[in-house]
Amino acid sequence: MGSSGFSWKLADHPKLPKGKTVAVVVLDGWGEAKPDQYNCIHVAETPTMDSLKKGDPDKWRLVKAHGSAVGLPTEDDMGNSEVGHNALGAGRIFAQGAKLVDLALESGKIYDGEGFKYISECFEKGTLHLIGLLSDGGVHSRLDQLLLLLKGSSERGAKRIRVHILTDGRDVLDGSSVGFVETLENYLAELRGKGVDAQIASGGGRMYVTMDRYENDWEVVKRGWDAQVLGEAPFKFRNAVEAVKQLRQAPKASDQYLPPFVIADESGKAVGPIVDGDAVVTINFRADRMVMVAKAFEYEDFDKFDRVRVPKIRYAGMLQYDGELKLPSHYLVSPPEIDRTSGEYLVHNGVRTFACSETVKFGHVTFFWNGNRSGYFNEGLEEYVEIPSDSGITFNVQPKMKALEIGEKVRDAILSGKFDQVRVNIPNGDMVGHTGDIEATVVACKAADEAVKMILDAIEQVGGIYVVTADHGNAEDMVKRNKTGQPLLDKGGKIQILTSHTCQPVPIAIGGPGLAPGCRFRRDLPTGGLANVAATVMNLHGFEPPSDYEPSLIEVVDI
Repeated sequence: MGSSGFSWKLADHPKLPKGKTVAVVVLDGWGEAKPDQYNCIHVAETPTMDSLKKGDPDKWRLVKAHGSAVGLPTEDDMGNSEVGHNALGAGRIFAQGAKLVDLALESGKIYDGEGFKYISECFEKGTLHLIGLLSDGGVHSRLDQLLLLLKGSSERGAKRIRVHILTDGRDVLDGSSVGFVETLENYLAELRGKGVDAQIASGGGRMYVTMDRYENDWEVVKRGWDAQVLGEAPFKFRNAVEAVKQLRQAPKASDQYLPPFVIADESGKAVGPIVDGDAVVTINFRADRMVMVAKAFEYEDFDKFDRVRVPKIRYAGMLQYDGELKLPSHYLVSPPEIDRTSGEYLVHNGVRTFACSETVKFGHVTFFWNGNRSGYFNEGLEEYVEIPSDSGITFNVQPKMKALEIGEKVRDAILSGKFDQVRVNIPNGDMVGHTGDIEATVVACKAADEAVKMILDAIEQVGGIYVVTADHGNAEDMVKRNKTGQPLLDKGGKIQILTSHTCQPVPIAIGGPGLAPGCRFRRDLPTGGLANVAATVMNLHGFEPPSDYEPSLIEVVDI
């Protein structure tokens, strides 16, 4: 019995035999979208994946990999690799991202955590700086969460607070920034009425200041650093409402691209540069556009730009933005507490497991799959192999990445007979898709397909079973689109490339010579999601999943 009084022992499935080798293949960033020239999966030569799609309709279907299916608050929230692999491994849906922050703020748990205690030690003598997107768009941050954090911090001893705002106009209407700044200014005035020295210290547009991602343009982060830390910017204003209104009057100005500004006092001195002894919190809950600024605040050995002055501060993220890099090392809201993952159950039931990917996604088939847990459950039954990723280049330079090496390692593991399950992530569609290079992404998808073939051929040889799926979309749609689905063009008439994940569903296919006769996808679960995959895999190993898992996608019918 486990410590919580439950049994790790899984019941046998009445109609599905044990003992078959099961390959679980996750294609990263491989969604399903309409075929066109911007769908790199469609354009690429992918005969293996095509054959799965065009094969038995009872052995191929789509599942949701975004929004509520992976614990995110709304259906506009695209999935990502971390939440996707959490769901794939856990078999249940745990609150993630904004939802996690909402629950922590609502319960007050955020103020009891190590992260808040860490920053609050600066409240007596230092300033609390809050940096993030000022918006109610709910994609990267939310204004109501910022106001609640301001309230909670001031009630818990923060005497001096500075807010460094980033205007949106991307997830919300352009021009809405003025209203958001007015709302924030009104609340800060209320705090000042209660004796808290609280004001906006700096600002700028999200696409021009601070919020770059994937190390695309470090100058964006530098402009933010200069304003927020050094108190230096090309524009100075006495208040933020005036700043945004005036800067928006420039030709072709927009909220997204407002230049950096600082708020200065009557003598022209910046009111809120970050200095020794201060606390800094980046308030965005979404990770991708916070990783670079987190590196600038956290890394001693930093060479991306000249920081000029590196204040001794206590820095925390709203969440941890990169579980692999453990970045930042302090955060206000902890990842979901995921227990009893499918990997742990299967190991307790004697299933010998091999997990493999290259560096950029190795943690996803291990750490995230296992519920944000490092290490092995049982070193005698598990082997995890990491293949070093290319370094020092962008992934479109070598779009095949390590797909074939991964395929070979997994093939050899299957043929060795040492393992009951092999688990693999093939990263190409996601990592190359993020570069926005369509031609390279087509090459990447072909390489991923070749790796899948290697694995499926090995499964064929040993009489095993395969499950091929994905964690979220990316490579299937590489262009920004208007509401009618047509590609958006920039001012020069060129298409606007989409480098982000998507909200598209992802495929899942089952098969192999070891699949029991009559085994097929259920027809009464039309809206299955990634969390249903764990129970499905348990079934294919011959077990019944725990009762609180999302139901299996498969059934066995008499034929």
